[in-house]
Amino acid sequence: MTTLETPAQAVIGAGVDRVDAPLKVTGDAHYPNDYSYPGMVHAALVGSTVAAGRIRSIDVSEARRAPGVLAVITHLNAPQLERGPMTLLGPSPPAPMQDDRILHYGQHIAIVVADSPERARHAASLVRAEYESTEALLNVEDPRAEIVENPWGLDSERGDVAAGFAQADVVVDERYTTPDNTNNPLGLFATIASWHGDSVTLHDSTQWPHNVRTSLAKIFRIPESGIRVLAPFVGGGFGAGLRVWPHTILTAMAAREVRRPVKLVLTRPQMFTSVGHRPDSIQRIKIGATSSGGLVALEHHAVSSVAMEDDDYEPVASGSAVSYACPNVLTRDRQARLNIPCPGSMRAPAEGQGNFALECAIDEAAHAIGMDPLEFRIRNYAEEHPVLGLPWSSKALRECYALGAERFGWSRRNPAIGSMRDGRWLIGYGMAGVSYPFYQVPCQARASLRHDGSAYVRSGATDIGTGTYTVMTQLSAELLGLELARVRFGLGDSDMPYSPQAGGSGLTGALANAVDIACGNLIKEFLGLVRDDEASPLRGAAPDQVTVGGGRLYRVGAPDQGEAYTDILSRHGLEELSADGRSTPPDSQRIGMATAGAFGAKFVEIRLDPQLGLLRVARVVSAIDGGRILNEKTASSQIIGGTVGGISQAMFEATETDAVTGRIANATFGDYLMPVNADIPAMEVIFCGGPDRATEVGTKGVGEVGLVGMAAAIGNAIHHATGRRLRSLPFTIDQLL
Repeated sequence: MTTLETPAQAVIGAGVDRVDAPLKVTGDAHYPNDYSYPGMVHAALVGSTVAAGRIRSIDVSEARRAPGVLAVITHLNAPQLERGPMTLLGPSPPAPMQDDRILHYGQHIAIVVADSPERARHAASLVRAEYESTEALLNVEDPRAEIVENPWGLDSERGDVAAGFAQADVVVDERYTTPDNTNNPLGLFATIASWHGDSVTLHDSTQWPHNVRTSLAKIFRIPESGIRVLAPFVGGGFGAGLRVWPHTILTAMAAREVRRPVKLVLTRPQMFTSVGHRPDSIQRIKIGATSSGGLVALEHHAVSSVAMEDDDYEPVASGSAVSYACPNVLTRDRQARLNIPCPGSMRAPAEGQGNFALECAIDEAAHAIGMDPLEFRIRNYAEEHPVLGLPWSSKALRECYALGAERFGWSRRNPAIGSMRDGRWLIGYGMAGVSYPFYQVPCQARASLRHDGSAYVRSGATDIGTGTYTVMTQLSAELLGLELARVRFGLGDSDMPYSPQAGGSGLTGALANAVDIACGNLIKEFLGLVRDDEASPLRGAAPDQVTVGGGRLYRVGAPDQGEAYTDILSRHGLEELSADGRSTPPDSQRIGMATAGAFGAKFVEIRLDPQLGLLRVARVVSAIDGGRILNEKTASSQIIGGTVGGISQAMFEATETDAVTGRIANATFGDYLMPVNADIPAMEVIFCGGPDRATEVGTKGVGEVGLVGMAAAIGNAIHHATGRRLRSLPFTIDQLL
């Protein structure tokens, strides 16, 4: 990696505006739904109206006779498909319409193709299905549900938990519940498929183009080289775009059947049944502590829901194994198979549920021994990784506690329950410790410098609004010594070098390291050109002997001994020079450090009208250790957005499923509650710590950590204001009256 001598050249860390903003505000950013092809037709889906059983018969005759209809495909005439492959995030969902079984309400049972979207929807409404229904399993506590034990082997145990509880002066043993939540990005998911012989081009609302390519290759038994997936802009995802969902497969199937390009756009109700959701959970946490505030035992059991034939898994309890320095810990996760749509990741998967239970229970334990909740957390601070016994590659959580508390004014908190008021409003202060695990996988990038002095750097990643375009442009500009305007970053194309998903707070780290290596290799390529060039002042220079700036390479400490990239290219008759880079994730044992994800602390002030049960969040301070911050503006935006999601999880969101039919009863924006501007308070973000030591670039993801801890902090603030412990999300008026 090159270093910079000229401070004016450094663009990393600066809160520059998004480079893609002009395209978005002028309408020139093309989302999957914005594309069109000559002769393109449209598709609509038919969903099951029962949650379990079989299709006894399906009548498509009237639909086929409807104006403009080209095809109606059901399980009776659909081609046989392979199930998608195992991915970094687990197995693919089952292939659609392969038999007559119904596994959940809203399951796709037919796809109709017509010459307009209106005609496709009309014809879809004419499909008539009769079912042989069976009783659906819909409750995670239903004793008839199949239980999957320790699905991915992530349960943990250390020490002697029973002996630890025997030593405890105080034991907290409580049950916490979290409901289904639905991702609900603003942009409806859309797919366009266009076949050319045995090759297909797809525009898809995906957070992972390469996974779509790999999955469709197996599903349709065609080479990956015959598939191109494009997603330069995606209208939000929050995890919904991480899996290859049945509607994408059905669109490709329909396009091959009618031999014309096909566009399918999901409806808002279909977004509730077709692209995943945060699974509900029931958790039991038992915590033992001494009267002096030391944790001696922690036991966390969780059961969450999963679909009948899916293997999506979120280790809800596993985060408790590494959050605190407790000698005796046991965590166990199980899943109950239900007749529900396939779950999937939703912002801060697993930690969003597990941290709520853990941090509320920690607060309860602190209250039980009469200790300040912040002091209790600091006293049980894990200086090293509790399982690996290795020092963290970085951890500024103690600094987050200190700076967050100072900025929030935690010292002004009167610890007595109900002691803080403003007129009729009860005031409560609450806080929570926050972490999100390290996640990074291999990634590739390519960097090119052109004869006009501009750079084009690319990788097949996606930017779902997180700022990837911007921070990677900044990083590339700094590594190559170019002005920001001279760099273009390309992404969202599976023909570009391989990239993992935009999810798990892992893309920035993986992609930044790949870009760092690619740009370093590109400089080596330039030095290779001039190694024996008598006309170059850089002749014979090694990579560690040069630096960059102003579109030039020059010797360290000697700005006059260098030359412009353009001069080198011109003298050697080249239009451009390119180099590739591949990052690999650090291994804890090899580097002698435990790879660290993001840490943080959330401080919240709530106001509550006890007569009306009205709850308002008045202030939030988020102190975050996100490693090296590439762009403070976009990183702060991520934390703010996550905080809004955390308020929504705590106070509003719950996907309501009818207990008999399995129909989602609130599958519209009119019925599914989310916060509006008036619900969102003043929010402050503080970044703590510095670059992470595990990688050259030193970043840590901040996409998820902003949500984690909000539900617990609000719940703890409610207890401070009222003395009431709410252990079931969301916190609703009936719980507060």
